[in-house]
Amino acid sequence: RERERESSRAGGLYRNVMFKLVEFKDVVRIPPADFGKDISVALIDEINKKYANKVVHKVGLCIALHDLLGVRDSFIFPGDGASHVQVSFRMVVFRPFIGEVLTGVVRSCSERDGISVSMNFFEDIVIPPEHLFPKESSFSEEERVWMWESTSGALNIDMHSKIRFRVVDEVFVDVTPHAAPPRQNDGSDVQEPPLQAPYSIKGAMDSSGHGMVDWWQE
Repeated sequence: RERERESSRAGGLYRNVMFKLVEFKDVVRIPPADFGKDISVALIDEINKKYANKVVHKVGLCIALHDLLGVRDSFIFPGDGASHVQVSFRMVVFRPFIGEVLTGVVRSCSERDGISVSMNFFEDIVIPPEHLFPKESSFSEEERVWMWESTSGALNIDMHSKIRFRVVDEVFVDVTPHAAPPRQNDGSDVQEPPLQAPYSIKGAMDSSGHGMVDWWQE
């Protein structure tokens, strides 16, 4: 199961290539209950079930199947009545490039972590305090919002407001299941590290045109 190539498109005021077409090769299992389906329909259902809304390490977040490129021979394993089909296909994948400008909605604010951003289909985006504003900023404990002290006065980053930000980093974490850690000498379990998102984005809005979209509308 490997990606072969990527293709992307650009357009709009900012280059928008956060969605890419990535080619995969895989062996897809079709259960006997689906033998009555058209082979293409059965493959589409199983590929989306396996890949859609899943993060592939070092590739990105798979959104949905785009098209089938080729279907090769199928085979059956001893003891398994399912058909295993060799297939190549392309998935729509979310993975913005470093420096790309995106638009999202403020999900939460904190003095320590900065601003968490949601794009509806993807929520593992954080804008840390050091990347919030080009000038003086502060966090209001009372209102639980970040404020930018601009030349025209204090501007709040309100909850659920639409903001524009720039991608400055991405982090992939291998979340493949591993064997349970050994017990300590006293027989107690070793504390496992907290769960991490398999794919996350660090953003910044410290440039002109970034921040709340309403700030820059004429």
